[in-house]
Amino acid sequence: MSKIVTLSEAASIALHAMVLIARSEKKLNVNQISEAIESSKHHVAKVMQRLAKEDFVASNRGPSGGFVIKIDPAKLSLLAIYEAIEGKVTIQSCPGDKRSCIIGTCMLGDLSKNMTREFKEYMESHFLTEYM
Repeated sequence: MSKIVTLSEAASIALHAMVLIARSEKKLNVNQISEAIESSKHHVAKVMQRLAKEDFVASNRGPSGGFVIKIDPAKLSLLAIYEAIEGKVTIQSCPGDKRSCIIGTCMLGDLSKNMTREFKEYMESHFLTEYM
């Protein structure tokens, strides 16, 4: 079953961590990021691994290790970061992912479609540079 767009803890970590890394003139490690955003080190580490896999950040291990941004913040939309964690945002009429409603007319009308479209448009029109 599909869902209306939500901001999971993982997506929130990814968005905030990317802003912190983009702002920083030096490498930031998992401990520094987790303290700054008040999240679990383990959860931050998992999210950062995903962002590194997507090539948004470069990571170095060790005492002088940490993360640096690999993409120009002016070209990195909030949507790209969100979708790296949550998957592609698709705009659907039915929040239950059904072709037709069993009661005839959806009791939510176009609410799901409109909310998802507005979220997607907002996220794709805002870039990391706005928060640096």
